[in-house]
Amino acid sequence: MDNVLELRNVSQVYVNDSRATLAVEDLSLTVERGSFLSLVGPSGCGKTTILSMLAGLLKPTKGEVVVGGEIIQGPSARIGYMLQHDYLFPWRTILDNALLGLELGGRRTEQGIDYTRSLLHELGLGGFEKRMPHELSGGMRQRAALVRTLATEPDVLLLDEPFSALDMGIKLQLEDLVQSTLRSKGKTAVLVTHDLAEAAAMSDQVVVLARNPGRYYGSFLIPPSIRDALPTEARRMREFQSIFDSLWRSLEESGEKGGASHGQELDSRPS
Repeated sequence: MDNVLELRNVSQVYVNDSRATLAVEDLSLTVERGSFLSLVGPSGCGKTTILSMLAGLLKPTKGEVVVGGEIIQGPSARIGYMLQHDYLFPWRTILDNALLGLELGGRRTEQGIDYTRSLLHELGLGGFEKRMPHELSGGMRQRAALVRTLATEPDVLLLDEPFSALDMGIKLQLEDLVQSTLRSKGKTAVLVTHDLAEAAAMSDQVVVLARNPGRYYGSFLIPPSIRDALPTEARRMREFQSIFDSLWRSLEESGEKGGASHGQELDSRPS
C-alpha cells in the first residue's frame, strides 16, 4: 500500500482569552496515492480545520501530518488547495491568474508557462488566456482556479467545497471534469463537502466524521462500479441510491453518537 498522505493521531485545540476548544481529537487517516477521498460530517466536525492542517496552514496541537513520508511543517508545493471561491485577481488575465502559483514559488519558466497553457486548453479554456475574470462564467472561473492549482504539479489536491456556489448543471459538469482530470494525471485528492451525493459519486472512499469534538466515525469504500463511472453516470446507477441512503444514516448517527463507533468500516452494500 502506497500512502501518500497521513494524519497520525492529530488533535487541534483553539485557544482564546476565555477558553480552549477542542476542535479535532485523535484523528488518524491514510490516503493512498492516486485515490479520491471525501470527508463528510455534521456542522462543527472540523472539516475545514482538517484541510487547513493537511495544507500546512495550521500546525496540529498534537500529532503529525505526513506527505510522501515527510512531516509537514508549513505550506508545501507538494499540496494544492482549491477553495469554494475562485479568488482570481480581477486585474490579471486568466493566464496570469493561472500562473500565480508558479510565480509565488519562483518557478515561472517557459516550460511552466507552456504546461499551464496546455492545462487551459485541456480544461476547455483555450482561447481565453487573455480574457479577464469578469468576462468568464462562474464555471469557467472555477476551471481557471483548477488550472492554477494543477500548474504547480502538486502530489495532493485539497478541494474545499469547490462546486457549492455553482448552479446544479455547471456543478455536475465540473464534477465530471475534475474527477476525470485528476484520475488521468494520477493525482491524489481529498474533498470536503456537505453534499453526500457528490461525495459518493466522486470518491473511492468516504470518511464520516463525528462532532464535538471532530473525530473519526467510520468510512465507506465505494463499490468499483460507482468508482469507475463519471459522477453524472454514477448518480443514475441502480445501486447509487442505497449508497446515498447508507451515508445519510451514518451521518445522522454520527451527529447523535459522537465518536462512539470510532474505527468502524461502514457498510455501503445495498440493503
